[in-house]
Amino acid sequence: VQLQASGGGSVQAGGSLRLSCAASGVNFISYRMGWYRQAPGKQRELVADCTSGGTTNYADSVEDRFTISRNNAKKSVHLEMNGLKPEDTAVYYCAAVTRSRDYYWGQGTLVTVSS
Repeated sequence: VQLQASGGGSVQAGGSLRLSCAASGVNFISYRMGWYRQAPGKQRELVADCTSGGTTNYADSVEDRFTISRNNAKKSVHLEMNGLKPEDTAVYYCAAVTRSRDYYWGQGTLVTVSS
């Protein structure tokens, strides 16, 4: 399983970024795909995830600001982030999760939001 994330960067508060993750070596539709983040000194946390059928789940802190989407044909998952806040600063990781809750991680992409 290989997950290649891209799209991180630096923005000012209120700005937007779009993260993308391309998967290979997986039966993509059998995985729940998600984005997690880890801020300095904090544990990794779920940001949003999406089943192959399109059911989404969001952390309360990003609800109404972030949107996760996936393209099963292209084996990709995206995270549209709007209204970014300094507290959204973190390394963001793409993850593929099996039904037995095995996790596969991509490399992180850094998002920095300045006030």
